[in-house]
Amino acid sequence: MTQLRDTALASKAWPFEEARRVLKRYRNGPPEKGYVLFETGYGPSGLPHIGTFGEVLRTTMIRRAFAEISDIPTRLICFSDDLDGMRKVPGNVPNRDMLAEHLQKPLTSVPDPFGTHDSFGDHNNAMLRRFLDTFGFDYEFVSATEFYRSGQFDDVLLRAAERYDDIMKIMLKSLREERRQTYSIFLPIHPETGRVLYVPMKEVNAGDGTVTFDDEDGREWTLPVTGGNVKLQWKPDFGARWAALGVDFEMYGKDHSTNTPIYDGICRALGAPAPEHFTYELFLDENGQKISKSSGNGVSIDEWLTYASSESLSYFMYQKPKTAKRLYFDVIPKAVDEYHQQLRAYPEQDEKARLNNPVWHIHGGQVPESNMLVPFAMLLNLASVSGAENRERLWGFINRYAPEATPENNPDMDAAAECAVRYFNDFVKPTRVYRAPTDLEREALEALRGDLARYDGALDDEALQSVVYAVGRDRFDPLRDWFKALYEVLLGASQGPRFGGFIALYGVDETVALIDAALAGELA
Repeated sequence: MTQLRDTALASKAWPFEEARRVLKRYRNGPPEKGYVLFETGYGPSGLPHIGTFGEVLRTTMIRRAFAEISDIPTRLICFSDDLDGMRKVPGNVPNRDMLAEHLQKPLTSVPDPFGTHDSFGDHNNAMLRRFLDTFGFDYEFVSATEFYRSGQFDDVLLRAAERYDDIMKIMLKSLREERRQTYSIFLPIHPETGRVLYVPMKEVNAGDGTVTFDDEDGREWTLPVTGGNVKLQWKPDFGARWAALGVDFEMYGKDHSTNTPIYDGICRALGAPAPEHFTYELFLDENGQKISKSSGNGVSIDEWLTYASSESLSYFMYQKPKTAKRLYFDVIPKAVDEYHQQLRAYPEQDEKARLNNPVWHIHGGQVPESNMLVPFAMLLNLASVSGAENRERLWGFINRYAPEATPENNPDMDAAAECAVRYFNDFVKPTRVYRAPTDLEREALEALRGDLARYDGALDDEALQSVVYAVGRDRFDPLRDWFKALYEVLLGASQGPRFGGFIALYGVDETVALIDAALAGELA
């Protein structure tokens, strides 16, 4: 354990780097609260999206890394800002006209348009928890509505009233002059309409912990800041929540980065140290637009899991979190194959390399073996040329290549075969474009056809690759033009698998027939 800890303390994997920053907070001993608190925040104004999953996953990876370098206990809180007023109606929900009647009410006071929960906030919280539970995250869920109304936030809210001027100074520096005239850190919830009000405060009384204001009709009200009668604006809420819970670490997207000094300043003004932060780059859709939970663009959790495993999604999330990523369907096959490449590499790696391997962080050090005998990209090409409509047809080819394999003994392979058929039919089949060979390519394909027709060796990747290579070596410079021609003429794609492996899987006779079809003009 000591040797592993020493290796972890020196690891350059980003979760370990972040974990070491958190540990430095307690170089002189563990925190008084007895644990290190990691937090992720969630705004349930729309359906949970894949970015939320990524935030919890990455925080979990840092938490696991922390547990490897320290014996201090940890907790992870997923905090839902469900007391926030609904500012607009999401575009991807039913009964939108009904929702429009409840604008500016807290999300937990807005009826559920799906008709399954007590409120829209409760519905979205349930969606969040469902997919977090699906991935087995160890977390505690906290609702802002409950946090405010139960009194858990009262001490910090009273402190905010006492230090109102100090917190306002922090906020006003960041606001335009027009906004400064009416801004308050406190947002009262109207006792009659239940709406969150954006109105100036006539008085903040630190002595009795109340705020006085006029509503939109000019009526004066005085409400206690405690008990859920008011909520904090979202930027002050960030810092106040850190102070109330004693948060040690929170990550958020790059769009929050300019607010970090505000969040930190408010937390410190309320008498607590600011947590460590990690700012990640945003997820983009295929058009380079930021993924939004209200517009529903990009790839959802359920969509990814239709075509690939959860572990492949975790692998995608691990990679370069400080680099913006386009998250659309084309990235799925690459993520699947790279994940299994890392699984296969893991057993032969030393301790240092293992801690730098993404699969260590995906599986918390309990790394399984890969039973994926055929790359996912190869399965897609196999589905393409064979016209596979179900995974059983793909298994016919897999068993020729690996007779000992079975769906029961190779569950990853079986699931991938099912996903490959879906992915092929939904994405590859509609877009593949075959072309006729050039004169040079036709002559090379005829030569390859002849060599394969005479081939009497085993279905061996390397031996078949040598046959393909020998045909192209004397005819193409650069050689990659030969392989590009094979992909475009025979598979209808601009790139593809290692062709010797493809022949071994698809079959020599079947490949000869495929070449014949291409030369006869039956594909293009």
